[in-house]
Amino acid sequence: MLVDARGRSCPEPVVLTKKAVDSYKSGDIEVLLDAQVAVENVTRFAKNKGFSVKKSEEEGEYKLILKK
Repeated sequence: MLVDARGRSCPEPVVLTKKAVDSYKSGDIEVLLDAQVAVENVTRFAKNKGFSVKKSEEEGEYKLILKK
């Protein structure tokens, strides 16, 4: 499942991630972000929901992989 929250300001990335988490069945959730504060907020939210978070960064864009 892919959540593209690039270009969006908080709290929108967290809201979009919450929708993905609420409909989660299996596999990974990939979240694309372009702001460090959004990375921190989405990471905190995902961990509170029981997901592990793997972060990578390339050219100012971030990819979070959420796994359960």
